[in-house]
Amino acid sequence: MSHDDPTVTDPSLYKVVFENDRVRVLEYRDEPGDRTHPHRHPDSVMVTLSAFHRRVTAGDRSAEVELAAGESRWLAAQEHVGENIGDTPTHSIFIELKEQGATAAEPSLGPDAP
Repeated sequence: MSHDDPTVTDPSLYKVVFENDRVRVLEYRDEPGDRTHPHRHPDSVMVTLSAFHRRVTAGDRSAEVELAAGESRWLAAQEHVGENIGDTPTHSIFIELKEQGATAAEPSLGPDAP
């Protein structure tokens, strides 16, 4: 694990619930006012188990995010800090992909190719 792994930077908020050679599944829980340390996620799918309102900061950019329970979102690899700015706890699952993103395949040569 690297120093920017969320289970290292914020072990009280993130825990590994499943892992194999292709994915790692993290459970995230926090309370209003909680803030993470800077950490990194690879390409991931986030599933919200509770509604939440939070501020996500990456470098000099910051955005407020409000999501309902039961949503699924694609998250491209990123480093950020998150802060629960709502009045409810956050509960979500991150399914982190261990494979690199798909690269453009070589064009296939059809029957009309020279």
